[in-house]
Amino acid sequence: MSELVLREDKDGWAVLTLNRPEKLNSLTVSLFKELRQHIIDLRDDDAIRCVVLRGAGKCFSAGHDLGDIAEGEDVPSAGWHSETLRLMEKLPKPVIAAVHGHCYTGALEVALAADFIVAADTARFGDTHAKWALTPVWGMSQRLPRRVGIATAKRLMFTADMIDANEAVRIGLAEYVVPLDKFDAEIERLVARIIAKSPFSHAANKQLLEATDMRPMDAGLQWEVMESAGIGPDMAERIAAFTKK
Repeated sequence: MSELVLREDKDGWAVLTLNRPEKLNSLTVSLFKELRQHIIDLRDDDAIRCVVLRGAGKCFSAGHDLGDIAEGEDVPSAGWHSETLRLMEKLPKPVIAAVHGHCYTGALEVALAADFIVAADTARFGDTHAKWALTPVWGMSQRLPRRVGIATAKRLMFTADMIDANEAVRIGLAEYVVPLDKFDAEIERLVARIIAKSPFSHAANKQLLEATDMRPMDAGLQWEVMESAGIGPDMAERIAAFTKK
């Protein structure tokens, strides 16, 4: 039986690929179990300094497998899907969602748990919970308004409209758009710039940004001064390498 989530390690980074292309990478409990195990394995893997999450075949993912829902999912515990995405969100290294083709509802919840989204020009995004008389339980109600603002989140959630990659960038859902034929090369260039920087800084900055998100400015500034990790173990080496140039 084929793996539902593939892990490919490259030079200092890893690609996790949702691997149900014949089902448009629709999300099942079995797929999430594999995704969760990869996330746990990556957490303490110091050789990996950045993670890219992708989909095999035609798209990132068409979303939660409705057949799985209809048949009654055997979920390990209440909130288990949300907990899995939270584990990914809290990885102490950058996580990029590289989205092409469909990215709907549950798939969008998965992508939003990455640090940011880069979109191919074929990408389409939408939240269809309301179409099926469902409400989000994987994080949409919390992450989407933080990314795009509450009014835009309401519009997307109330209408279940699909938006293209350019609109996703306009509203702040995705960072930028890349032509599909240049997508792989751009992701590699982006990752190369990220992993060339200090893994200490990446982990510390992720913690800092999350801890102070939506706090009052003065509280955030105080937290930055008092709780920020400050100087990393690779600082002297990096400065020495620069000054020797």
